[in-house]
This record gives sequence, C-alpha cells and structure tokens, in this order.
Amino acid sequence: MSDFKFGNITEKIIGAAFRVHNTLGCGFQEVIYQRALELEFKLISLDYLREFEMPIFYLDQQIGTRRVDFFVESKISVELKALTKLEDVHLAQAINYLEAYNLEIGLLINFGSKRLEFHRFTNKKYNPALFHHPNPSLKS
Repeated sequence: MSDFKFGNITEKIIGAAFRVHNTLGCGFQEVIYQRALELEFKLISLDYLREFEMPIFYLDQQIGTRRVDFFVESKISVELKALTKLEDVHLAQAINYLEAYNLEIGLLINFGSKRLEFHRFTNKKYNPALFHHPNPSLKS
C-alpha cells in the first residue's frame, strides 16, 4: 500500500490506466481512453463520475464550472490527455484545476506516448474548511 494520502485509490486508478494503455497502445483520441478507463473502473468497483461538472472557486466564491474527466471516490480528480508529449503547461494546468476545485489530490494521465505517463499532484493550497463537495449525494 502507498504512503501517499489516498494512495490505495490512486494506485488502482494508475493500474487501470496501465491496463488500458497496454491493451490499446497510443494513437487514439482522448475519448477512447476515457471510455476504456471507465470500463476498467467498473471492473475494479471504483466509484466515479465521468465528465463531471466541477465548481470553480475564487476567494471562496463559485465563479464558474469546468468538467473534470473523472472524479473518483469523491476525492480525486483525474485528467486525461492523449498527447505525444506532455508539456509544462499541462502539468501547471492540472495543479491549477486542483486549486480551483479545492481538491487535495489529482492525477494527470497521458495515453498518447509510447509509455503511459502519469503524474500525481497534491494541492498545497487545499483547505478542508473551504471544501465544497461538488456532489453532496456522494459524500463519504
């Protein structure tokens, strides 16, 4: 088991992504990997929301929304890419999303390269006192 917060969940997500990448390889559009990953999540009984509209906050005020590829176990945002190479801007974007959502943990997974790439992020600005659960019916 991982020493990271929610490490058991992130390990399951990454394992599912490896199975998808090993089966499909690279070269498909992001939506294909998203659909395949959804099937893997069902197989391993992960609770998730796909293309979930997440609130974006600024100064504790909701200023808009953005869809996250997956919101897993009511805790982790998962952003998918299908690019030959991730750039620094994609990593920065993933961190910015975590901060805007006020979520503690996020993953960025890239299926577009020959080897699966994944990055785990911790939101250093996370404030549990300001946490606004995006879907109260899924609170755990």
